[in-house]
Amino acid sequence: MPTWSEHVFKKKLGRAPSPGDVVELAPDLVGFHDLTGYHVLEILESMGGVEVFDRERVVVAFDHLSPPPSQRAAEIMAYIRRHARSLGLPHFHDVGDGVLHQLVLERYAMPEHVIFAADSHTCTAGAVGAFAQGLGASDIAAALKLGRAWLVFPAPFRLDVEGSPPRGVTGKDVALYLLGHFGAEGLNGYSVEVLVRDPKALPMDDRATIANMSVELGADAMMFVPDAVTAEYLLRERGVQYSPPRLELGGHADGYTVELGGLEPLVAAPYSVDNVKSVREVEGVEVDQVFIGSCTNGRLRDLEIAARVLKRGRARARCVVIPASRSAFLRALELGYIDVLVRAGCTVTHSTCGPCIGGHFGVAGPGEVVVSTGNRNFRGRMGHPDAKIYLASPATAAAAALEGKIVDPRKYLS
Repeated sequence: MPTWSEHVFKKKLGRAPSPGDVVELAPDLVGFHDLTGYHVLEILESMGGVEVFDRERVVVAFDHLSPPPSQRAAEIMAYIRRHARSLGLPHFHDVGDGVLHQLVLERYAMPEHVIFAADSHTCTAGAVGAFAQGLGASDIAAALKLGRAWLVFPAPFRLDVEGSPPRGVTGKDVALYLLGHFGAEGLNGYSVEVLVRDPKALPMDDRATIANMSVELGADAMMFVPDAVTAEYLLRERGVQYSPPRLELGGHADGYTVELGGLEPLVAAPYSVDNVKSVREVEGVEVDQVFIGSCTNGRLRDLEIAARVLKRGRARARCVVIPASRSAFLRALELGYIDVLVRAGCTVTHSTCGPCIGGHFGVAGPGEVVVSTGNRNFRGRMGHPDAKIYLASPATAAAAALEGKIVDPRKYLS
């Protein structure tokens, strides 16, 4: 019985590799954004000129410092924009279109795809069953030029998800639970294959959050084995008919089972993603700023949950909300979520990584406490090195904004 990783790579290579094998294969998608794209293009220029193996397989998005907050950022965007136009790239996304990983998930990634991009959170596309891995600028430049990439085939790791999450528990809490259990880099060298026993227990937006944070676990990739939720998502979002392959998966030497019913709202306290505590343990910590968004938690379900909490009143802490894509923004606008968030006192803006990387739209000041739905909380991640960042779900973040302190969000979700 094959593993999902073996199934995906066998389709590419004609054989199933063994863990540790160095394999060469043609990627289905290659991507970069404004922060890494400058280096990718520089390397291509040094290789004899900027050219790509297949324009249809390249995705570029301006997201990290978008819109440009400095002259240098604007110069970099102008440089990348010029090359994108000269190459005639059909999948070039300018300012405001969305964060690269969300755009790849929404528009391009398919089950069994192999995807590489110049950013560590490329793994987000694993939510639909793609093998998606972040690579360095040199590797991406080579893949763009040659249409080939090389990697070490990782050891498959099986993650079984049982039961249904209790009220107030979302994909972010699952991701934090895994970090608390395995530790940062605890799954280094593995390709994590997630089997959700009750597919409806984890909607696609939650799967994307969990896959997104698999890089914090050190995993080479995380793939949700496609099921009915995958098929429904592809049909709804893209009008694509997809039937999950009927495979009896096996061959995993390592594995773990997550019981969703036993989870509760969690946070990762400063200054590490695996410094995981229950909300109960940190309840009452006063909060200066809340950030709801990023490639981890800026999707429609996240915005709906935040609006459900913040409709109870006006935020006491500064609150910045940034949908992960223009599509998510427009849907939230149509459904009234944006109106609720703005009336609650939140600053809402178009898609950008912004405060998640300490770029703009909410840089943390000295000594400030920030509750963020982003993916990293090390010193200086969101601004001043003395700022303290708590990673949390949109529900916990919205409740912290509402009360100006960390509180259990479940009382607002009844």
